Amino acid sequence: MLEFLLPALIAGIGIAMIAGPLGSFVVWRKMAYFGDTLSHASLLGIALGFLFNINLNLALLVCCLALAVLLVTLQKQKYVATDTLLGILAHSSLSLGLVAISFLDHVRIDLMSYLFGDLLAVTTTDLIWIYSGVAVVLTLLIALWQPLLSMTISEELAQVEGINVDLMRLILMLLVGVVIAVAMKFVGALIITSLLIIPAATARRFAKGPEGMALLASLLGAISVCIGLAMSWHYDTPAGPSVVVAAAGLFMLSQLKRGEA
Repeated sequence: MLEFLLPALIAGIGIAMIAGPLGSFVVWRKMAYFGDTLSHASLLGIALGFLFNINLNLALLVCCLALAVLLVTLQKQKYVATDTLLGILAHSSLSLGLVAISFLDHVRIDLMSYLFGDLLAVTTTDLIWIYSGVAVVLTLLIALWQPLLSMTISEELAQVEGINVDLMRLILMLLVGVVIAVAMKFVGALIITSLLIIPAATARRFAKGPEGMALLASLLGAISVCIGLAMSWHYDTPAGPSVVVAAAGLFMLSQLKRGEA
């Protein structure tokens, strides 16, 4: 049992480590729909990877980062409302990916594993890919924590302090893109954003400060991974959705606690 679940557990904890602090920024800045847009577009990256016969992880990363840059660029133009723009890009990129996959007659693709993830199929190469992303994202978050936090509190004050708000906003979107790229294959395009949002929303109830919230969100994400994998093992449920159900259960418990207070 341990030999079978250990790679999935290590992968899930790695994803939780970066989803916690980054998800805190997503919650603070109300960027949930940004994450959904990037996760929907990740299926287009899968299609392009198969189409051009390139590494799927690399294709996912390039696609997510390209869309993150496009989102920030179009948002600055202010020709279309942000929520409208996100809706257009999310569903059009997802549909384009599905259409592209339908033309790949020579490749057999299990769409369910990409839509809902396959955490139990993690390999050593996958772990290297995940933890490379973890190292990059955590290093940048630690180095840029204060400017990102200042921008989140007040963009106007951050500009007065000499912080390049546009650059920080772009970096934050790129970091979200990296997390979605490394996690999408294992958690799934349709539910990856939930691992960014739910543990952070749960941690917000108990945390005394931003750093505490980020650390607690990572811990809650790791606990959700453990519970979800246990559910998957004992009840033969899909691993990725089970992790999300566990995270949602912890969130509901936190709300009941607040009701008692």
